[in-house]
Amino acid sequence: MKILIPIDGSIASINALKKAIEIAKSYNFSIKLISVVDINNLPNYSRNDKFWRQVDGSIITQDAKMPKENEAVTKMKDNATELLEDIVSEFDLAGISVEKAVLVGEPSLKILETAKNEKFDLIVMGNRGFSKIKRFFIGSVTQRVISEAPCPVLAIHEDVVD
Repeated sequence: MKILIPIDGSIASINALKKAIEIAKSYNFSIKLISVVDINNLPNYSRNDKFWRQVDGSIITQDAKMPKENEAVTKMKDNATELLEDIVSEFDLAGISVEKAVLVGEPSLKILETAKNEKFDLIVMGNRGFSKIKRFFIGSVTQRVISEAPCPVLAIHEDVVD
């Protein structure tokens, strides 16, 4: 059996990891920690791995030379990798098969894609508890995953006490 744990460094995601470790040790599950680098908010970056710039109202794509934004993506991926390494070193994962991955894209889509493609049995993830108004305007990764996941989702709130 396999548990998928999305990690973003928030207290809620760390609490989710703690619960996933508890479950994995109790039931001999393997775990996979993923961190998703959301590059959709970077200026001048498109979803097609092409960079674009606007000239007189027209969008021009560039494939030949990657602009400086590529350095930002690389740095974000490096930071996410370091985050996963630091987190793994902080917890007792003895006896648990652990896999780590840094993915690039829209977080909820990458989580759902990974859960489906790799046939996970459970997703354990943090829920930051946005207000109804904030969730309406910016959405919730957890809410999207819960509504579309191919397996059960255990959402752990950031206020959970050990």
